Amino acid sequence: MNLYQEEILDHYKHPRNKKKLDSPTKSVEVINPLCGDKLTMEIKVENGLISDVGFEGDGCAISQAAMSMLTEEISGKPQEYLDTLKEEDILEMLGVEVGPGRLKCAMLCFRAVQKMI
Repeated sequence: MNLYQEEILDHYKHPRNKKKLDSPTKSVEVINPLCGDKLTMEIKVENGLISDVGFEGDGCAISQAAMSMLTEEISGKPQEYLDTLKEEDILEMLGVEVGPGRLKCAMLCFRAVQKMI
């Protein structure tokens, strides 16, 4: 198992920011109908910065780990940072080759960001 696979498993077993926010600025829900993965993403924006981010949901290791990694990536950044994210950024963040069958799982967090903006 390589370092990236270990990091994905760590994020899956110990997700960062897996919580419900008290008063989010924005909240979106995305579902992957092919496998049933479901994510709810919430952000709190204060003074133009993403001051808090949380997510809830169920799904495979890839979808949950990707969302956990993404929450760490965007926390504290300007809200406009969400506009700059691309699919390639998510794949780079994961650091492993994602096959065609798992791509929709990996991109579920990206779809949540797209709905946010």
